[in-house]
Amino acid sequence: MIDFNCFPSPCYIMDEELLRKNLTLIKSVADRAGVEIILAFKSFAMWRSFPIFREYIEHSTASSVYEARLALEEFGSKAHTYSPAYTEADFPEIMRCSSHITFNSLSQFCRFYPEVVKEGSGISCGIRINPEYSEVETELYNPCAPGTRFGMTADLLTEVLPQGIEGFHCHCHCESSSYELERTLKHLEAKFSRWFPQIKWLNLGGGHLMTRKDYDVEHLIQLLKDLRARYPHLRIILEPGSAFTWQTGVLVSEVVDIVVSRGIRTAILNVSFTCHMPDCLEMPYQPAVRGAEIGNNGGCHVYRLGGNSCLSGDYMGDWSFDHELQIGERIVFEDMIHYTMVKTNMFNGIHHPAIAMWTKERKADIFKQFSYEDYRDRMS
Repeated sequence: MIDFNCFPSPCYIMDEELLRKNLTLIKSVADRAGVEIILAFKSFAMWRSFPIFREYIEHSTASSVYEARLALEEFGSKAHTYSPAYTEADFPEIMRCSSHITFNSLSQFCRFYPEVVKEGSGISCGIRINPEYSEVETELYNPCAPGTRFGMTADLLTEVLPQGIEGFHCHCHCESSSYELERTLKHLEAKFSRWFPQIKWLNLGGGHLMTRKDYDVEHLIQLLKDLRARYPHLRIILEPGSAFTWQTGVLVSEVVDIVVSRGIRTAILNVSFTCHMPDCLEMPYQPAVRGAEIGNNGGCHVYRLGGNSCLSGDYMGDWSFDHELQIGERIVFEDMIHYTMVKTNMFNGIHHPAIAMWTKERKADIFKQFSYEDYRDRMS
C-alpha cells in the first residue's frame, strides 16, 4: 500500500510492483504468441521509468519527432514511427531516430521515401491502412469513422505495392477486447490479405487492453498464433498504450474548500479535470475515487468534485463518501497514469502535479516537481 504521506500534493504516483505485474503479463503474451509488443508513447511517456520497461520489451512507437527522439535517447532504441503527416523540417530527425516509418498516404510515401533511400538508412517503411471497421463507440477516439484522415482504404492501393513498402499498419481499437480484435481481423484480411505476400510486417496498432481483469488473454494468444500460422512470413507487432500502465497508479490531490449552491456541495481540489485529467471530460467518464462510491447513494455525504481552474465545466460528480470531507483531506483518483501526464496542460497557470514512483522497496522516488518557471517558459 502506497504511503501517501511520503509524497507532495498534488502528485501522480506510479506503483512499481503493479507496473511490473503488467509488464510480466505483456511479455508472456509476446513470447507465447511469437509477436512483438511495443510501448506507445501517446499513452505513456514517463521516461524515468523506461529502465524498468527495458527489462521486458525492446522497442517503442512514436507519433512525432519529439516522441521519436525520446525513444532513441531515453528508451534506448529507435522508434516505430507513424504520423498523419511528416514535414521537410522534421523528417531528417525522424529518420535519425526511427527503425520503422509508417506513412499515412501514398503521397507522403512518394514525397519522403526518396530521402530514406538516399540516406541508406535501412529504415523499414510501411503504409497505414483503414479496414473501415471499428467498434469504438466514442467518435473522438474512433480512427475508422467515416471520413477519417487516418490510413488508406483498399480501393486506393494498386495491385502491386510501390517499391519500398514493407509493412502495413492498422489501428482501430481503444481499450478493446480480444473478441473485437477477432472481428476486426476478419475485415482486415478480407480487404487487405491479397497484399500480404508483398509485405514483411503487420502492425495491429494499439487499444488491446490485455491487462484488464476481464480480458481473455488466452483467446488473444490463440488469435495471434493462428494469424501467424496463416501468414508465417509476417512479423506481427502490437503497440498498446493503456495496457502497459492500466491500474498502475493514482493522482493524489487534496480538498482546498467546500462550497454549497442550491443544495449541491462541491469539494474544490488542488487539481483540475481540464488540466490534469482531460480524458474525464473528453471521453467522458467518471473516475473511481478511493473510499467513495460513484453517484448519489442517498446518503449524507455526497459531493461534486471541482477543479481549481476558472473553466466553468471543470468539475464532475457525484461521489458518495462515508464521512464529511474536511479541508486538507487527501482525495485519491484511481488509474491516472495512462493518457493523463501525456495530455496535461498548464491552462490558467494551474500548478502541475508532481510525478513520482512508489518503488518495489516501498520508497518514494520523486521524479519531477513543477514550478512557476515551467509555466512561464512555455508561454514565451
